[in-house]
Amino acid sequence: MNSSIRWTYLKPREIVSELLKKGYSVSRNIVRYLLKKHEYVKRKAQKNITMGGHPDRNAQFENITQLKQDYLDAGNPVISMDTKKKELLGTFYRNGSLYTQAAIQTNDHDFPSSATGSVIPHGFYDLKRNTGYITLGTSHDTSEFACDSLFQWWVNEGIIHYPKAKSLLILCDGGGSNSSRHYIFKEDLQKTANALGLEIRIAHYPPYTSKYNPIEHRFFPHVTRACEGVVFHSVETVKTLISRTSTSKGLTTIVHILDKIYETGRKYAADFKEIMPIVFDTHLPKWNYRAIPQE
Repeated sequence: MNSSIRWTYLKPREIVSELLKKGYSVSRNIVRYLLKKHEYVKRKAQKNITMGGHPDRNAQFENITQLKQDYLDAGNPVISMDTKKKELLGTFYRNGSLYTQAAIQTNDHDFPSSATGSVIPHGFYDLKRNTGYITLGTSHDTSEFACDSLFQWWVNEGIIHYPKAKSLLILCDGGGSNSSRHYIFKEDLQKTANALGLEIRIAHYPPYTSKYNPIEHRFFPHVTRACEGVVFHSVETVKTLISRTSTSKGLTTIVHILDKIYETGRKYAADFKEIMPIVFDTHLPKWNYRAIPQE
C-alpha cells in the first residue's frame, strides 16, 4: 500500500462494533457520514503503474500523434486494432447481472473440455467515424487471422467510407498476433496489402503502453458492457450481443463471423527476410513500417 494513503477494510457495521468495544455508541449512518466527511470513499485499485519503460517511449508517442494528424488531414483512415480475450462457448458463468424472472444457472467450473467451442473477438476502431468492427474467429488468434480480419474490415467497411484512400494507418500493440518482432505478421500483412491494392502503415505502441491504444478505452469497454451477464451459448449469441454495442455519443458496431480454421506455429517463407518488400521508417523502424502493394 502507498504509505501516504489511509485506508480501511472494515465495513461501517464493523467500525460500529469496534467503537462499541472502546465505549463509543454510534450508528452506521454516523459512521458513513464521517467516512465521507474525511474523504474515505469506496474505490477500486487502478492499473496505472507502468511495470516497465523504454527509452524511445515518448518519441514513439510523438510519432503516432503526428502520423494520426497527417492521415486524418489527408482523408486517409486511422484504425486502432486489437484482440479481446478468448471466450468459451457453453453454459459458463460470466460477470455481470441482468433483469431476469429467475436465476440463470451455469456450470460450477469453467473446464475448457466442457466447452462447445470458443470465440475470439478481433476488433477495429475507426478514430474518425467513431465506429467499431468485430471479427469473431472460431479457431486461433494468429497473424493470418488478424490480417484476414483486416481484409474483411476493408471490403465491408473501409472501402465504402474511404474510396479515395491512398494509405491506411493501423495503431496496434507490439505483441500477440500482430507482434512487432514476428516476421510472419509482416509476411501476412504484405499479402493483405497486395490483395487490397492498398498501402498499409503500421505504428506499434511501445512496450507496457497498450492501454493507450484507442480501441482499449473507446470501444472494448462498451463491448464488455453489452455482453455482461449473458451466457455465450453460441457464436451467433455473441454476434447478436456485440452488434448492439453503442453509446450516446454515436458509437456503432458491426460484427462478422469468420469460421476459417487457422494453423498455429506457422513459419515465414525461408527467403522472406532477404526479399522482404516491407519498407521500414528511418525513425524507430522496429515500430513503424509500411506494406506497399506489389504487382
